[in-house]
Amino acid sequence: MVRSIYLLSFLLLQSLFAFAGNGKEEVPSSLNLYVCIGQSNMAGRGTLTPEVMDTLQNVYLLNDKGNFEPAVNPMNRYSTIRKDMSMQRLGPAYGFAKDMARQGKGPIGLVVNARGGSSINSWLKGSKDRYYEETLSRIRMALKQGGVLKAILWHQGEADCSNPEAYKQKLISLMQNLRKDLDMPDLPIVVGQISQWNWTKKKEGTVPFNKMIKKVASFIPNSDWVSSKGLGMHKGETDPHFNTEGQLLLGKRYAKKVLKFY
Repeated sequence: MVRSIYLLSFLLLQSLFAFAGNGKEEVPSSLNLYVCIGQSNMAGRGTLTPEVMDTLQNVYLLNDKGNFEPAVNPMNRYSTIRKDMSMQRLGPAYGFAKDMARQGKGPIGLVVNARGGSSINSWLKGSKDRYYEETLSRIRMALKQGGVLKAILWHQGEADCSNPEAYKQKLISLMQNLRKDLDMPDLPIVVGQISQWNWTKKKEGTVPFNKMIKKVASFIPNSDWVSSKGLGMHKGETDPHFNTEGQLLLGKRYAKKVLKFY
């Protein structure tokens, strides 16, 4: 029964996507661009309920042809590094963009390029997985369409939370390279905490990692962090993913922090 409901939702999603991408809506020539990258919680594992299957108003998603189209979930559909399409569900980009548009900060252009299960090692410049290069290419495609890059939203760390200090140094390197290659030394960066319940099987759980994220502004200039406090579980305590309600709240928290920069 659950599988049938999900299949029906997925088919509805595809129909909405086809309608959204049919070219009837003219995309504004200048967009406020936001890059949403990381691993599975950014890609989205929250259930796609009917309430989140609307076409966002004044929000556009970079597609696989390097053009913008009206944004429809799942937002990670066009990621060049994603896992199977059926795994792409609700992430924070939806709630973030919807809240930003509601507050009159549009038109908004989203570049969503996440990969579930990915380590930060795969995101570093020069890695054999080339997630960095793929993402940089997508950002440059978006910039060619017009608009101004406003911020990077980074949500990743489940694969690396056992060594916060090593992660910290890699995060510094990743963001320094992105800013340098984009020629934007002061580009705002907002980093999210991972889930707070202990799914790690280690005594300390995710506490040390999340404490490190909380201090991101002290080691990456012009950055801020987003709390994961109170975000709900998707499956249970052994799973690191946020549920639908948690993802919507997470998106709003990203919007609140990004707004502080402008």
